[in-house]
Amino acid sequence: MFGKGSKLYSIFKMKCPRCHEGDFFISHPYDLRKAGDIHKHCSKCDLKYSKEPGFYYGAMYVSYALGVALFVTLWTSFNLFFPAVSTTFQITTIIVLTFLLTPYLYALSKIIWANLFIKYDRVRHSEKINQ
Repeated sequence: MFGKGSKLYSIFKMKCPRCHEGDFFISHPYDLRKAGDIHKHCSKCDLKYSKEPGFYYGAMYVSYALGVALFVTLWTSFNLFFPAVSTTFQITTIIVLTFLLTPYLYALSKIIWANLFIKYDRVRHSEKINQ
């Protein structure tokens, strides 16, 4: 399920969606100078990461969904497991965690968006290596 060839492998390892070998991002998501910057091409299979100008604008919808999922998960967890905690503490915790996770969620939304449109292709990758 998390092995090479699955979408989850590419997403969580932040690797090329097609070959799962090359790095997708130029640097770590928390390197704020280069946060979200992606390579132009995969270093292993030479896949062009941007299919067209503005391709990653759609990642905003994925980012929004991740933010909502984070909010709902935290809010529900607080109310189920810690019902005595005040609403102010819950909201403060959610805001702080959202702020701290923003660079990671931004990078995650871009790699998820790319994986929606680019599929794993083991054959094409192995042809590139054999050349």
